[in-house]
Amino acid sequence: MIEMIIEKRIEIDPEICHGKPRIKGTRIMISVILEWLEAGKTFDEIIDAYPELSKEDISATVRYARKIIEEEKSASIS
Repeated sequence: MIEMIIEKRIEIDPEICHGKPRIKGTRIMISVILEWLEAGKTFDEIIDAYPELSKEDISATVRYARKIIEEEKSASIS
């Protein structure tokens, strides 16, 4: 099993969640948190839905997304 820790709160394991980035120790994928944020949900609303998350986990998700975007040359939005 190869596990990669992106930052201390985010990890990727090919055996969990089809290898998608997720909050360490959970099956909550980064994409799910980003969808909630896109929908205008607050950190507290997300934590109410996923009590195992912390505000630091959600902040780490935003940092991760920013780092990915900074490394991309361009992206199309559909």
